Amino acid sequence: MAKNSFQGKDGPSQRQLRVGELIRRTMSELLQRGEVHDPDLQRMSITVGEVRMTPDLSIATAFVLPLGGKDADLAIEALARNKGELRHLITKGMKLKHAPDLRFRIDDMYDRMDATRAMFEDEKVARDISSED
Repeated sequence: MAKNSFQGKDGPSQRQLRVGELIRRTMSELLQRGEVHDPDLQRMSITVGEVRMTPDLSIATAFVLPLGGKDADLAIEALARNKGELRHLITKGMKLKHAPDLRFRIDDMYDRMDATRAMFEDEKVARDISSED
């Protein structure tokens, strides 16, 4: 698979962004209301940070993280186990020709933000940044 398989040459299209955001909001609401009939998912509070769509809208990759970041692998397994039901519930109200296949990944954006913040707090980096002025 290509490195940027979710983006065209100029990044994601408006349609990709719009459909991805609609799926993200719908999935968040479904998980929050506990509409998926799985006791493991109903016990977890899962945040859906982003949904990226392939250019042909056939695959939706959801970046998720359980509250507190604990048991992330269990959350991914539970979501994957119930992806058929989720796919049906998500696309029930959408007007798409085909329902996208759902894939789930752990959202590590917060970890990357913490690492970047820590890097900027390092005295060597702070010295380099202040010397550029």
